[in-house]
Amino acid sequence: MSLEVDLSGQTAIVTGVSSGIGAGVAKMLAKAGAAVAGCSRSLDHSKEVQGLAAEIEGIGGTFYYKQVDVTKNDQLQSFVDYTVSHCGSIDILVSNAGANIFEKALHCGSERWQYNIDLNLQSHWMMGKLCHPYLKKSSNGIILIMSSNHAVATIPGCFPYNVTKTSLTGLVRSLAIEWGPDIRTIGLAPGFIETNGNEDWFRSFSDPQAERTRTIQLHPVGRLGTVEEVGGFCAFLSSSYAAFATGVTYVIDGGRTALLQDM
Repeated sequence: MSLEVDLSGQTAIVTGVSSGIGAGVAKMLAKAGAAVAGCSRSLDHSKEVQGLAAEIEGIGGTFYYKQVDVTKNDQLQSFVDYTVSHCGSIDILVSNAGANIFEKALHCGSERWQYNIDLNLQSHWMMGKLCHPYLKKSSNGIILIMSSNHAVATIPGCFPYNVTKTSLTGLVRSLAIEWGPDIRTIGLAPGFIETNGNEDWFRSFSDPQAERTRTIQLHPVGRLGTVEEVGGFCAFLSSSYAAFATGVTYVIDGGRTALLQDM
């Protein structure tokens, strides 16, 4: 008898769904049987959104989408209302939307700082608050907050992004303590994952391929991660098999933060 993650009959919200990790999470949750309601800043008819919808529907899944700027509380409320009106419930929240906001601490302006706070920290708290009454009613209420391995260790020039990612570990703990036992709250801290965002990072170097090779060598697993691996972990954590897990942030970085960088 094989072990199977079955999320059928449940509704999952995924923010930042149109590409990268968000798209991978949506596909894997749908594969496990959950109905997925996603949002991002992309237009409804964009190539990314339409492609994701086709993939999910192609495996027999259900997908709803709404264009949302997660830094706008009124748009978040509208999205939650939209999800409930179409699905009737919310059982899983994957608060994933965010962006790499990299500056040097001395040169980061107050507007850039505030935008980073609004996008990479406050939006996660606000999504949790808005979904709270529906998650509380669910028999499987869970919040998964997408952090980063920058919450554990960082490198120069990644301020203020690393500050908010570190703060998310505190948010995860607080929500787990205050909203349990009805709602479990877990953080995920991915490292280098094969996404367009990380490709942009490599392209910022004079020799992108050399930088990619150097980065891969810093990973004990000898490669970068995939969005499906992060999505699969989300599906597992949302299942009954992980029902005793809450208040913790799991690092998914191929062992990179385990390796001292002077090797």
